[in-house]
Amino acid sequence: MMELKKLREWSGEIFKPDSKKPAGLIYVDVVEHAGLVRILGPETCGRMIKEAGDVLRGLQGEWPEIRQFRRMGDDWLVYAELDEQEPASAGYRLKRLAENVNARLTVMFNGNRNERGYPLYTGCSLIAPGELETGEARLISALKRAMRNMHTPFPAPFDQEKDEAFRSILAARSIRSVYQPIVSLQDAAVLGYEALTRGPEESIFYSPLELFGFAEASGELYALDRLAREKAIEGCAGLGKDQRVFINIPAQVIHDPQFAPGATLEILRRCGIQPRNVVLELTERSSIEDFDTAKLLLEHYRNQGYQIAIDDAGAGYSSLQAIAELKPDFIKVDRSLIENIHLDKMKETLLEIFVSFARKMSIRIIAEGIECWEELQKLRQLGVHYGQGYLLGYPRPGQAELPEEIVSKVKRISYLQGQDRVMQIGALASPASSYESGTPISVIADYFNHNEHVQGTVILDKGRPVGLVMRERLFQQLAGRYGVSLYWSRPISQLMDRAALIVDEMLPVESASQMAMAREMKRLYDLVIITTGEKLLGVASIRSILESITNERMENARVANPLTGLPGNTQISRELNRRILDSSKFVVVYADLDHFKWYNDRFGFQKGDEMIQLTADVLQQSVSACGHPRDFVGHIGGDDFIVLSQTRAPEQLCEEIIRRFKLGVELLMEDVGIWGTVTDRNNRPVEGGGLHLSLSLLICEFRERITLDQISETAAALKKKAKSAAGSLYVKAYL
Repeated sequence: MMELKKLREWSGEIFKPDSKKPAGLIYVDVVEHAGLVRILGPETCGRMIKEAGDVLRGLQGEWPEIRQFRRMGDDWLVYAELDEQEPASAGYRLKRLAENVNARLTVMFNGNRNERGYPLYTGCSLIAPGELETGEARLISALKRAMRNMHTPFPAPFDQEKDEAFRSILAARSIRSVYQPIVSLQDAAVLGYEALTRGPEESIFYSPLELFGFAEASGELYALDRLAREKAIEGCAGLGKDQRVFINIPAQVIHDPQFAPGATLEILRRCGIQPRNVVLELTERSSIEDFDTAKLLLEHYRNQGYQIAIDDAGAGYSSLQAIAELKPDFIKVDRSLIENIHLDKMKETLLEIFVSFARKMSIRIIAEGIECWEELQKLRQLGVHYGQGYLLGYPRPGQAELPEEIVSKVKRISYLQGQDRVMQIGALASPASSYESGTPISVIADYFNHNEHVQGTVILDKGRPVGLVMRERLFQQLAGRYGVSLYWSRPISQLMDRAALIVDEMLPVESASQMAMAREMKRLYDLVIITTGEKLLGVASIRSILESITNERMENARVANPLTGLPGNTQISRELNRRILDSSKFVVVYADLDHFKWYNDRFGFQKGDEMIQLTADVLQQSVSACGHPRDFVGHIGGDDFIVLSQTRAPEQLCEEIIRRFKLGVELLMEDVGIWGTVTDRNNRPVEGGGLHLSLSLLICEFRERITLDQISETAAALKKKAKSAAGSLYVKAYL
């Protein structure tokens, strides 16, 4: 590359302080120049580089916008001044100049016996008047932008028909938006809709890929992007008060010197929509190199109330870096990582990394492109928060509600997988093929022959499961003497296993495992049929059942407190993060014993352990009496506990905890005797002796974004306040 000193000198020549015209930089890369030298020799290549200078000199006379050019080793820099004041028009003109430079140099190089046709890669960058303080900084910034888009062959030659069609679309504003729902995998609530741009029907630009691709090539990307944002917002009449519209912003737009972040806010005001209802999706398929600029622009949006999403994570060049640098509110995981994730352990592991990463940074995950229930089940198991795809809803005009059957199915999966203590067999159900009992055996055999991965199929009688056919057993029977001639045309009911294990979806996995392992040896590894009501829900393999039990036991053993059996800090953090990311109101109760050290020293470790166990029991019993079925009780350690609840009466819950604790302490102290003098940790006497319970009550209403640190800091302040007063009591705060 040209030495910095020479670059500085050139910038002083080309940039005039009083210039009001937009300018442009064209960068030409002679690809594989070293290969040309080997094939043609250094003398011929030297002559070619000289002739390239002559070509550019000729273009300078033909195109007065080209003011100067400089050689950079075997590459070239071309500086142009443009008469067009409108950035879109100036960008368009610069693209045409770059195309001509590329075409003329390509002809010259190919005319020098370059039979292999080494291509020239060309990139360009628009420079606004006064864009940066110094000419040197302006040139370096423009050079980086030009190099950023030069690493693909130059677009096809100018197409007059396409250009006219595209400009007609811009002039008539004839694009439209369709909206695809983004759905909570917890309760099927619609978080919002992604606005997707479509060109006119039956137009060559109906596809957004064609539309935005041509816009970028012709220097009109920003003009099209602004129009697309306007259309997306204008079509949000049916958006719910707490729902969001997700609007795509191409990464290249943030490098446009005329990019005006205030434009979107103006459109929102006109349409009566709040910035908090808008999520800006920064598409990640184009590499983001200037993170400093991106962060400044996105911070401007955040300060106005918008949220930010990184789109196509997992498909772009720098997903993890973009997430770490830009700290988005949402990560949208690309379809390439979601497709068949239930069959691909590598994809599952990669998504676990995304989920873990997001959990620690309080970011919500959205899985794109969900097309089957098996994918959704696996995503729900991995802790993914939201989903989007044809399974949940096609892109449509307006904001349509989800069909009831979709809502019911998502809720059922969430419920079955969400049982904290006892996992039901329904959570392991995989879709199964099925045939009516009168189906000819030949049809089943043909199905197995064309689907080698299928272990077995369920046999139905008027829609109700009545038997099972396992692949290997069927082929063994057909392979026997006269097997084909005897059975080929007969109904499958004659060979199906009528003693197949059929269980309801609500049966605990442990119970299903015991029933499966109690079968006779020849049926030991047969599929387990799972029903919902009397209808087929799916099947579970013995392997999946045993893996589930093993994983659950290992997880419980690893994280549970050995004294109380309650979930420990790992599960507490996971549960807190899940509720924070879900953004639904919940309650946090921190429970801490006052003077427990004195009690433990005074009466011994056995009595201390009994008191800890009593507190755990009190919390669980109180939650059962006044809480919600999905409430969570955890043991932080020592004499510290936590309750996460969805109760609508948090004060009543705290009062019930204190009431039960006082009764429990009285019973426990009956055989101990008097308290004696109670002392604090510094061995100083305290009044109102005895053991008390201090509760910190946090009511999380999501008045603003909540983090784990906020919860921890608020709870610590409440704990200090509660402990400063005598007796068992609670203090509360709102977040």
